[in-house]
Amino acid sequence: MGMNLPIKNWMIPIWVFSCLALLLVPIDAIRANPPLSSIADPVLPTEKKPPFSQIPTDNEAQSPGVSEIKVIHPEDLNKKILVALIIASTLLAGILLFFCCFWIFKQKLSEPLNTKKNPKTQDASKGLSLGPILEKFTPSRITGRKGSVTDIDYEWLISATNCFHEDNIVRVEASGNVYKARFNDHFFASVKRLHGREPEAQKGFENEVDWLGKLKHQNIVNLLGYCVQYDTRFLVYEMMHQGSLELQLHGPSHGTALTWHRRMKVALDIARGLEYLHERCNPPVIHRDLKSSNILLDSNFNAKISNFALATTELHAKNKVKLSGALGYLAPEYLSDGKLTDKSDVYAFGVILLELLIGRKPVEKMSPSLFQSIVTWAMPQLTDRSKLPSIVDPVIRNTMDLKHLYQVAAVAVLCVQPEPSYRPLITDVLHSFIPLVPVDLGGSLRV
Repeated sequence: MGMNLPIKNWMIPIWVFSCLALLLVPIDAIRANPPLSSIADPVLPTEKKPPFSQIPTDNEAQSPGVSEIKVIHPEDLNKKILVALIIASTLLAGILLFFCCFWIFKQKLSEPLNTKKNPKTQDASKGLSLGPILEKFTPSRITGRKGSVTDIDYEWLISATNCFHEDNIVRVEASGNVYKARFNDHFFASVKRLHGREPEAQKGFENEVDWLGKLKHQNIVNLLGYCVQYDTRFLVYEMMHQGSLELQLHGPSHGTALTWHRRMKVALDIARGLEYLHERCNPPVIHRDLKSSNILLDSNFNAKISNFALATTELHAKNKVKLSGALGYLAPEYLSDGKLTDKSDVYAFGVILLELLIGRKPVEKMSPSLFQSIVTWAMPQLTDRSKLPSIVDPVIRNTMDLKHLYQVAAVAVLCVQPEPSYRPLITDVLHSFIPLVPVDLGGSLRV
């Protein structure tokens, strides 16, 4: 308790002690060796002091009973006082150094305790205070988190999204609207307000928070935090300024911002993210809901996989799994028999690759009762080199090397094979795309 007092309070005893030391040491020295002027004459008061010349010399005999007068020179006295001052100063410095070190040590021990003064409330809707959130939202902390996801204060989300104003909606998804949130002058994030109060929606929310709290990769979106306010749930992601791949390809711009090389870069990024899930996670993770709307693009068109609400491990996927996902991206064996493996993600990747190549949606409505799959429509033409250039998205048509076009088409055909064993591993797909992407975009192609 004493260490919490100001320094000047506990230093008073030190100064008192030091002053006494300074006073006592010289007095003892003076008492032991008094100056010449202070020594009383041994002669009787009635006698006159003999002149200086009568003081007996060394050769003269001295009267018995008379003490010898010892002459103390001022230089010797000054030296002794100086030594006493040095000793006292050293002692004082040592005491001060000891107390300073003790104070610093005490402060360091108390720092971890201070962080416990604001424990997380049991009510999930209250979250943490502003300080830890802003600290976590700095870029260095984004690429350096270790599996923990912050519980964010609901009032913060209200303030950052301007009460979830419709002007801040950046995209509309089946699971909920995504809002642009401004947390300070230098940091923006995306806030997804989830719909649905049924148990499955709650389970998906918990699954997303759990997976994205553990999965850390440059091509998997960063989950910065979450919030639960009564029956409403919120997810806070890093800001992806270019929106989703679906919006870029099938939205108002119709893919005009996606050049051939950018599309190859997007395909490479998705393959890298899947390779991390399938090959580097133990046990392997199956995304289970891979589609263009779940591929997000940052300001430099770097692609990141998002939405892990349906993700599962390959260990759990060995048994028959309940059908979930988006029509048009579901692998045939999963759609018909509920068999889910990493090759199911490879099939979905092949569908996204066809979207990038052709510019069409995975399922298109031909009539009120007839829908056509991009796989069914494209497969006969992908293997015909004479027809292939004519089905390429007009935005990128005639902008690529035909040899590269044939190679991408061949990979797409392999990925969407009806038989899972015929589909390649995502690692093989990844290596096939590296030579197609320019060096400055993360590949090995020298343009």
